[in-house]
Amino acid sequence: MPKRLTLAVSQSHTLATTSTTLSALTSTAHEAARQGVHLLLFPEAYLGGYPRTCNFGAVVGSRSEGGREQFLQYYHNAIDLGDTPRGAGDDWVERRLEIAKGKEYRGDGTREELEKTAKETGVFLVVGVTGSERLIWAQGSPSTLKAIKTTIAGVEITLAAAICWENYMPLLRYSLYSQNVNLYLAPTADAKDSWLPLMRTIACESRAYVLSANQCVQRRHLPSWIRGAPSKEAPSGQASTENGRVALNHSSDVTKEDDTHEIWDLPSDQGQMPQTPQPLAVAGVPGVPSPSPLRISSDAQTPSPLKQRSNRRKSSNLMPIPDNHFLALPGEPTVDDSEEKKEDPESEPPTKDISKDDEIVCRGGSCIVGPSGDVICGPLWDTEDGGLLIARDIDFEDCERGRLDLDVAGSYSRNDAFELRVAGLDLNPPP
Repeated sequence: MPKRLTLAVSQSHTLATTSTTLSALTSTAHEAARQGVHLLLFPEAYLGGYPRTCNFGAVVGSRSEGGREQFLQYYHNAIDLGDTPRGAGDDWVERRLEIAKGKEYRGDGTREELEKTAKETGVFLVVGVTGSERLIWAQGSPSTLKAIKTTIAGVEITLAAAICWENYMPLLRYSLYSQNVNLYLAPTADAKDSWLPLMRTIACESRAYVLSANQCVQRRHLPSWIRGAPSKEAPSGQASTENGRVALNHSSDVTKEDDTHEIWDLPSDQGQMPQTPQPLAVAGVPGVPSPSPLRISSDAQTPSPLKQRSNRRKSSNLMPIPDNHFLALPGEPTVDDSEEKKEDPESEPPTKDISKDDEIVCRGGSCIVGPSGDVICGPLWDTEDGGLLIARDIDFEDCERGRLDLDVAGSYSRNDAFELRVAGLDLNPPP
């Protein structure tokens, strides 16, 4: 029996308040349901917010009053799912924890709101400490690395998640591989070009489908307490659809003529899909601005940095490719420094000024990767409120097929020579 699902990631950014963000999440989930999505992943810290660029007034040996005020604002935006500091595990899942007198639930109601949305849409929602985040976030319990087995639309899934730079930790990754995962979730805040190769490596190692979701954020959409300016976020129900897009992709095993990436514009009102979506024309690879050193640029009226630079190179450096695009080949000699400094209005057209508010402080890069390391969908760069990246007709039997070649926690594990133990975590696959 075929084991096929439709998976999606949402490149959404946190809004001004938890309530408006939850409202946007609900709108996104309903749109995913209309698109036939079975499981939807949101970026790291989507609820509560990722305080990018904020230092909380902290330097070695000192904290400022302004930083403490920022921390207070961030603390107030944090969500409370009703768990315990150590992690209550199954007691939390089965709602066996004590509830305060006069209340109907633990926490602030966020868990109940998410469960309500999941029940209404039928979409399995996944809302997921490294670097300087340790200043404000505590380390989680190893028990939270336990894989979960569930059945979605008749397909048995073993899923697990590693957040952001946890994915750079080989032993942590192996602890998940050991639990026989076939769906690996990697919500992140890392928008560097090195992220996609990491996701492809994880897919190859695990022989699992890998979903990664990140936020794309302009400086204007950072919280007002970070920017020091009044918030300009749109009210609930509107902000989630600003510049919203839906990118669709069919799996590689389908050979219909229309099996291509597309990006659809959504109208700005209420996040409803148009009856006749209009595909956008995207330079280079459809829907995928390339992060590769071999950069692809469209011959548009406003020159890209590549186009400006190429005008100062020999014409032989550019290789024409279809649709009036060019491929810039690396390693060719550039002009000397004296020529670089010359001002030529024809060869160096003025670039469009970008205001500080328009600056992109996180580029996104959400993607979906198959169990052989092939990129199925994405990465989606520099697209704020990018909507949904959807991979349709995903065959989970490809995970099992791939283990003929490589099974790092099985036939390739060399468990006669190597052993991994994790305190507080059972590495056996879930029953």
